Amino acid sequence: MPYGKQPPEVHEKAHVSVGGIDLPGHWNRMFGDRTITDYDTSTLDAITDLPGGESLGWCYQCAKCIGVCPVDIVGDYGPRKIHRKVQTGVSLLDDPDLWLCTTCMNCLRVCPKEVDMIQIMPAAREAAINEGKAIPPELQKVFEATDRYGNPLGANPRARADWTKGAGVPVPVMAQVKRPVDVLWYVGSYPSYHPRGIDAARALARVFTALGVDFAILGAEEKEDGDSIRLAGERGLFEKLAEANIKTFAKYTFARLVVFGPHEYNAFKNEYPKLGGTWEVLHYTQLLAEHLDRLLPLLVTPVNRTVTYHDPCYLSRHNGEYEAPRALLRAVPGLTLVEMPRNRENGYCCGGGGGGMWLDSFSRDHTRMRLSDRRVIEAAETGAGTLAICCPYEVSRFEDAVKATGHDGRLDVRDIAELLDAAMRPA
Repeated sequence: MPYGKQPPEVHEKAHVSVGGIDLPGHWNRMFGDRTITDYDTSTLDAITDLPGGESLGWCYQCAKCIGVCPVDIVGDYGPRKIHRKVQTGVSLLDDPDLWLCTTCMNCLRVCPKEVDMIQIMPAAREAAINEGKAIPPELQKVFEATDRYGNPLGANPRARADWTKGAGVPVPVMAQVKRPVDVLWYVGSYPSYHPRGIDAARALARVFTALGVDFAILGAEEKEDGDSIRLAGERGLFEKLAEANIKTFAKYTFARLVVFGPHEYNAFKNEYPKLGGTWEVLHYTQLLAEHLDRLLPLLVTPVNRTVTYHDPCYLSRHNGEYEAPRALLRAVPGLTLVEMPRNRENGYCCGGGGGGMWLDSFSRDHTRMRLSDRRVIEAAETGAGTLAICCPYEVSRFEDAVKATGHDGRLDVRDIAELLDAAMRPA
C-alpha cells in the first residue's frame, strides 16, 4: 500500500474534535478495544503523488535535517517541519515554505530515510506554477527575462561577449575561429553581464591564455544554462534553454566543455544528458588543477592574504569536488588558507541555489538574516581578510553581505580566478 493512502476504515467515519476544534475529513477506526484517530492526508498526498515528490512521505521525524538546514539556522524551516505541516493539512503549494529551500542538499546528506528535497521542491514548485498559484514577483520577472533574452538579467543577448573587450588578451569566439578547440568555455550569464562577474571572467581569460589553454567561447550564441530555472519550478523553460544550447554546441567540435559556475557544471554534467547532450564537463578549477605543474611557475607574485574558502553547494555536496579549488589556493604564493568551521560536506549555503539568487526580498520576510550574511559573519570570524569563491552567484551576494554585516574594509570577496591572475602579474 503506498505511503499516505489510508486503508479502508474498520469503523464508520466519525466527526473528530480536538481541543474544541472540529477536524472535518478525519475519522476514528476501531480495532478491538482500541480507537485510533487518523487524519486527512490529502495535502501530503498532493506532494507525494508528484513525480519526484514521493520521498516526502518517508520522513519519520528524526529531525536530523533541522540541525544542518541553512534556512532553519536563520529562520524556522526544514524538511521535517515541512513534512509535519503538510501532514496536518497545510498545502505546500500555497505556503511560503515552498520558495525558501535552496536545494543545498545538506539535509539529504544526513537523512536516514533519504527524503530528497532536491527532487521534492522543484516538483512542488512546478506543480504550483502549472496550477496558477501565486509565485514571488521577482521570480516571475526572472522567468520572463530569461525566456525573452536568454539570460536572467534581461541583458541584450548581442552584448554577451562585450566583456572580452577589456580582458587584455584575445578571447576567441567559436563562430570566428572555425576550427576544433580543446576547450569550449561556457562563460555563463553573470560573468558575461554582472560587473563583478566580468572582473572574474577577464581574470580567467588571462589565466587560460598564460597557461596556453586552447579555448574559445560561444559569445552571442550562448544562452543561460537554466539549471536554477529548473530548480525554481520552470521545467518547461529549462528544457527550451537546454534544447537551444545543445543545438548550438552540436555546431562545433571541442574536446571538453569547461564552465565557470557550479550550477552550469551540474546542468551540463547531470541534467543535459537526459535531453541528449553529453560531453566531458569540467569546472574551471578542475581544469586548472589538472595543470598545476604548469601553472605553478607562472605564479610569480606573492598575494599576501589570509583567505577562507566557501564551498559552493553545487560543486561540493552535489558533485563531490572539494579539493581542486583548495589546491589552487594553496598554490598561490604568500596566501594562507584557513577554514571556516562549516566546510566541505558540511559547508553552509550562500542562499543562491534553487532560485534563491533571485528571492532575497522574498526570503527577507521569512528569515531573520540572509544566508549570505550569516556566511560572511562566519568568514570574518576566522580572521581572514579575503573570502574566496568560485561561483558567479557568490561574488555579488557576498559583497552585499560584507556591507550589510559591517565588514566593509575588513573582508573582501575574490574569485579564485582573480587571485590566480593577481599572482601572475609582475610585482
